Amino acid sequence: MRAPAPCRRLVALGLILSVTISGCSEVEPDNDPAPTWVKELAQEQPSFPAGAQREEAGSHPPVEVDAATTFASIRPDRRSPAERIPEIVKRGYIIVGVDQSQNLLSYRDPATGELSGFEIDLARNIARDIFDDPHAIDFRFIDASDRVSALDNGTVDMVIRTMTITPERQEQVAFSVPYFTSQTRVLAHKGSGTTGVNSLHGRTVCVADQSTALQHARAYAPNADILRVRNWADCLVALQQDQVDAVVGDDSILAGIAAQDPTTEIVGRPIGEESYGVGIAQPDRLHDTTGLIQQVNSTIERIIRDGTWRSIYTRTLGPYQTSVSPPEPHYLDEEGER
Repeated sequence: MRAPAPCRRLVALGLILSVTISGCSEVEPDNDPAPTWVKELAQEQPSFPAGAQREEAGSHPPVEVDAATTFASIRPDRRSPAERIPEIVKRGYIIVGVDQSQNLLSYRDPATGELSGFEIDLARNIARDIFDDPHAIDFRFIDASDRVSALDNGTVDMVIRTMTITPERQEQVAFSVPYFTSQTRVLAHKGSGTTGVNSLHGRTVCVADQSTALQHARAYAPNADILRVRNWADCLVALQQDQVDAVVGDDSILAGIAAQDPTTEIVGRPIGEESYGVGIAQPDRLHDTTGLIQQVNSTIERIIRDGTWRSIYTRTLGPYQTSVSPPEPHYLDEEGER
């Protein structure tokens, strides 16, 4: 790992002081405390992001990630939105949990102050199909760790926040059909010598805590220390401050980081594949969400069929990653089997 910039300055300073002292051997050693300006240089090392945790290489065994790309959801029927989701239609808007810092996916555009990105456009298309108004949305910003609880307690109707469909999460929430499939890869500074997970031995990588990428990093880079942070924006800061050598994550997320910092690039072969779905509370006696799942699936079907999906992708993620195709939807049969 490269030494942080302030540390590199201290190394240079140490060399200068060493040469000076060795050239004046008759001078008595100075036992006074280090000058104030030396202490200030030492304190220039940037602090780690709030809540960050450093995990030593090999200290935690990986948990196998089973992210099925052929996940089956509830097939849309021919009913109207008013018949599928009467309470939401009566309310007049949908409540959607999103991120606000995932560049290109779900973020606040600094130029306009408006929410933008692939997932924001998906939410607007869902609102359009329900209300004929793409702006009939109440966006709520939620942390990744709060996605499930926000659905359970009714804080939001749905979550569109890079929520990977896994068997574990299917026990907690219902999902739409996948709206995007990403690949887990590595992002590093150009010219750093990082070529993929095989080049991370003895280095430090950054991942968002509780993400599937954390398990991939443990499995595929077992000899690398891991900096676990609250969100992916913190990984960008840590990389820019030379606190980590690389970031391991979904290429859709890494594309947003690369777009913010042109000194970085996505490298190496994929080490995993993730499918994102819209998270919705499971249908039960407290949450009659079957109609909402069907409504969301009908929108995903429509934007894939009429070319809207491709248009959104080209405008957001397309310039920064290898072209991908929309995932093929799979549905349960009438008995609830795939």
